[in-house]
Amino acid sequence: MGATLDHVMMRVSDLEESLEWYGEHLDYEEKDRWEADSFTNVYLGPEDLGEDGAMLELTHNHDGGPEEMGDAWGHIAVRVPEGELEEYYDQLMDEGVEDYRDPESCGGRYAFVKDPDGHEIEIVQRDPDQGALWSIDHTMIRVEDADEALGWYTRKFEYTHTGRWESDSFANYFMKPEGASDEEMALEITYNYGDNTYDLGDAWGHLCVRADDLEEFWETLMERDAPDYRDPASCDNEYAFTKDMDDHEIEILERDPNAESLFPE
Repeated sequence: MGATLDHVMMRVSDLEESLEWYGEHLDYEEKDRWEADSFTNVYLGPEDLGEDGAMLELTHNHDGGPEEMGDAWGHIAVRVPEGELEEYYDQLMDEGVEDYRDPESCGGRYAFVKDPDGHEIEIVQRDPDQGALWSIDHTMIRVEDADEALGWYTRKFEYTHTGRWESDSFANYFMKPEGASDEEMALEITYNYGDNTYDLGDAWGHLCVRADDLEEFWETLMERDAPDYRDPASCDNEYAFTKDMDDHEIEILERDPNAESLFPE
């Protein structure tokens, strides 16, 4: 089935400010762009992003920016080389990035910053062979029922566990397609013990998985009882959308990762 995570979409209030921020601080470059009557989508990533790497999609609605961050989406995580977390965090601080959670407060294992709209960005340490500097390592979502969520992504997308972390108050589960490369973005599912009802907000948009054949992929999802949110026909047979058990939107996009553009002529 595949289901490589192709990109994660977030909404921004000032597109040019966000493009400048990601370009200056994470060395992201524009990979593609789609201009519509009411919104603009821009796809970003490091210059040396590989074919298995995930992009960041910034969406700017022309009538205004996001109104609410919500808490059903957590963060994206970007990679820096092992042993160089402090160096890169200090670099971001010197560049004027907001000091949100420094490495010391995170036990020296990771750190967090925020972009101009308040989206949280975790900085994680990885072997450089696992992906380009600043490339997206994972996207975190919060779920109300861990058992249901793990079963949903296993059943619908054939994802497997690649890691887990259990603490006194929460559990993190990392998932990817079976046989996924190190460079591929993982999905981090966070389950908080106790009260775990969340608000989606509108500052985050969706995850996107890459399909070899959109119609075939969609038919398989329907056979597995995934929600029929926006089928291929309603999207000009170029993409489709379903939702997971907590209503996180998931786009299915048929594309060649080596193609010059996401969008057909």
